[in-house]
This record gives sequence, structure tokens and C-alpha cells, in this order.
Amino acid sequence: MTGTSTPTREPRNAVVSTYSALSKTVRERGLLARAPRYYLVLTLALSAALGGLITGFVLLEHSWLQLLIAAGLGIVLTQFAFITHEMAHRVVFSSGPRNDRWGRLMANAVVGISYTWWMAKHTRHHANPNQIGKDPDIQPDTIVFLEEDAAKRTGLRAWLTRYQGYAFFPLLTLEGLNLHVTSVRSVVRNERGRSRLLELMTIALRLSAYLAVVFWVLPLGMAFAFVGVQLAVFGVYMGASFAPNHKGMPIVPAGSKLDFLSKQVLTSRNIRGGRAMTLLMGGLNFQVEHHLFPSMPRPHLIETARIVKAHCASIGIPYTEVSLPESYRIVIAYLNRVGLGGRDPFDCPTFATLRRS
Repeated sequence: MTGTSTPTREPRNAVVSTYSALSKTVRERGLLARAPRYYLVLTLALSAALGGLITGFVLLEHSWLQLLIAAGLGIVLTQFAFITHEMAHRVVFSSGPRNDRWGRLMANAVVGISYTWWMAKHTRHHANPNQIGKDPDIQPDTIVFLEEDAAKRTGLRAWLTRYQGYAFFPLLTLEGLNLHVTSVRSVVRNERGRSRLLELMTIALRLSAYLAVVFWVLPLGMAFAFVGVQLAVFGVYMGASFAPNHKGMPIVPAGSKLDFLSKQVLTSRNIRGGRAMTLLMGGLNFQVEHHLFPSMPRPHLIETARIVKAHCASIGIPYTEVSLPESYRIVIAYLNRVGLGGRDPFDCPTFATLRRS
């Protein structure tokens, strides 16, 4: 958020009460009702696409056109990951355990990522988006999101951090591999009991079967290229879908107390594009509405966005919505600004007003 003027807004107690009214409006319009037919059709379509890719893989045999199959596989697996994300939010089925069972199966056996790890990490993010010390998505990794973390870097990592915005998309080609490794490592370190063993066995079986088929059918060099392209496309697609949502939005200082509506809206960014963008990004383009109503089905986000946008305008809360290319420009500029230091990118007059109210 930029600018020096503070928008006129209601006191905090009024904002809290307006969220209750907003939630009531959304619920009365049936926008929180499940959409089982939508997810059934979507899952069947993705399953058909996956079946087509497998058929193409078998028919092409020793052809470099297999790399197109690998790219398609990366796209389809990302789409399955979007549905898994929604199951983790109890969106698809009315029963929580049923969402978990199908989500775990889809995440572990199809996508190859730990459902337990994703649930724990993503729940913490939703509770405190962009808040220092609480949101795991702004913890330092290869990329850093806070100037104080950037200042601690030395050597090669410090050089990379200075230009991390420009390196962001190239680094996403490794994100697919990183997601697989990190999720398994987290389960091994933190989980206990029968569910942990079952999850690890499922992921190991999926990975072993995938690699065995690829390296059995294709020559060695082509097999490595196939796996590399699939993981690269998966990583870029995942990162390019999740990064625009919060990166470059205001950071909430540690210990700050914000009402739910302000915290979720001020730290989230929507992407324009309507239904086509909703399909492309798995509903993540309506990040504001997703954070306000995490269990809302994807088809209802468009109508809800109109309601939320009008509500925010009425009480003076900034509602951020940009094009996809503009969001990437903001993310790259923000990451470079953090890496290079300079003025504090988190100085937001709105947060100062919230803390005083």
C-alpha cells in the first residue's frame, strides 16, 4: 500500500460489527452453500486430462515431444493441488472428515505433497496473513520478505537477495522440487503415529511408481528432462498463482491487534479476470473473499467479491484489485526493494490508524 493520506474509516468496533453484517448478507444469499456438482465436473475433467496425458505418454514413446506431456502434467497436477487446497478449507464436502480423507488422498497420491504439512502451514497463514512472527509464508527462505532478514544475509545468499525480485520466477522452476522435499521432511520431523506412516508410504509409493514408469519407458537423458520439466512447470504454476495474493501488501508488525475484516482485506490482493482467471488460478484470484470466507466454494467468489468491494468502500477500507501482470510487477519490485534495503516498505498509514483506534 502506498500513499500518505489515511482513508476515512469507521472505528474498530464499528468495523467488527460491519463484518457480522457482511457475513450475514453473504450467508443469506446462499453464497456459503456447497457446490458439489461444480467440483465433481472439475475433478472428472482433470481426471480425463490426466488420462489423456498418460495415453499420450505411452503412444509417443522415445520422442522429445514427451516434454509437452511433462508440461501438461505439471499444469494438471497444479489444478489438482488447487482442489486439495479447497478440501483443506472444507469447501468441497459438508463433512470435515470427508474433505480430509479425499484431500489427503489427492494431495499424497496424486500431487505427491503432504496434506498434513500443507494444512498446518496454511492454517497458520490464514490466521495471521503477513504478520511478522506468525505467518509462515513470510519466514526467510531462499527468498526473504523483511528487510531485517535481508540484512542478515552474507556471501552468495546476500548477492542473490539483492536481486531476488528478478530471480523470483527463475527460482520458481525449483519450487516444485522444494515443495515435495519440504513436505516430506516436515512429516518425518513433526508428525507421529499411524497417520504419519500412512502418509509417508502413500507419497513414497506415488513417487516410486512415477519415477519407475518414466525411467522405464524413456531413455535416461529424456527421462531426466521429463521429470525436470514437469517439476519446473508445477513449481512455476504454483508460485505464480500464490505469490500475487499477498507479496507486496502491507506487513503487520509483530504484536499488532487488528480486527478480522481489516487484517484479511488490507493484506490481500485480488486479480482481475473473471471466470477465466478463476479457473486458471483455482479461485486464488479472489484472495480477499477467500480470506474472509475460507470455506466458500469457488463458483460463488465472483458474486461475493461485488458485495465485499462495495462493503469496503462504504466503510473506507482499501480494497486492492489489479491485473495479473501488474501483480507480478508489484511482487518483483517489492522483493527487490526488500533485498536492496532503502526506505521501509511496510510503513502504512492505515495500520497506524488501526493501532490507535
